[in-house]
Amino acid sequence: MAPTEPCLACSWTTERQEGRRYRSYVRLFYAVSDRGIWSLRSNLVLKEKGAILPVFEAPNLWFVQANTSIPVPTVVECWKEEDDHALLLTKRIPSEPLSTAWLKLSADQRETIAKQTADYLLQLRELQSDRIQALDGYPVYSNFLLKNTAEMECGLQESVPETVRQRLRRRMLPATPFTFTHGDLTNLNIMVQDCSFTGIIDWETSAYLPVWWEHACTLITDSCQGLSEDREWKALLRKYMPDHSDGLESLLDYYHLCRGHDNERAARFIKETKTGTW
Repeated sequence: MAPTEPCLACSWTTERQEGRRYRSYVRLFYAVSDRGIWSLRSNLVLKEKGAILPVFEAPNLWFVQANTSIPVPTVVECWKEEDDHALLLTKRIPSEPLSTAWLKLSADQRETIAKQTADYLLQLRELQSDRIQALDGYPVYSNFLLKNTAEMECGLQESVPETVRQRLRRRMLPATPFTFTHGDLTNLNIMVQDCSFTGIIDWETSAYLPVWWEHACTLITDSCQGLSEDREWKALLRKYMPDHSDGLESLLDYYHLCRGHDNERAARFIKETKTGTW
């Protein structure tokens, strides 16, 4: 039998594992794209990222700890290897993700966690900038904002009527003040213990964004597991957040109009504008 290929994460083969009594406490529990997250026993977490990915999480964690009382992971060390792979070692928040606790919680307990989370998030509203940016003027990294650099070139086509443009301008909510925003409050990133909120993790894409951005992102369901549960969680969280739902709606109108007149949302927007039925 041909030998198995070595594991890309740990370099061991099945044959090598079977020939040893060694059993590690180090576990790779999450991997996507060019990044992985390792559990080091019960109290440490190691994040590893490829060279092209942003390395803003450590500064973001220090910033949030210095300026709010929001419980976040404590940075133990962060560094880069010679090939620019970045590593971040943090203390683990002693709890479990809301995604794994959800089915064990009562309706009242879920409400309590949502309110606790929203109360902590209000502290971020006080951290403001005069422009959209990551900390220290670095560019924003967010798949919710733009999927790729090609989308930066998108804009309204010349064929979009002026009446449509005027209506779109009126619908756009003010973006200021630009406030520090987590930007990914999925149920995977909310930590709970004993039916209470204990912290927020995964601050790598946090930045100063439009004041309505945090609320708008809760309308986007993006969880690796339990999509319906993540949608339910975000709907509950929105109950206790300042309501900026119009911000996402106007952004979606612009997004679809930039992609032509053939898609359903753009066609409806143009028709409503022409007939005055909005």
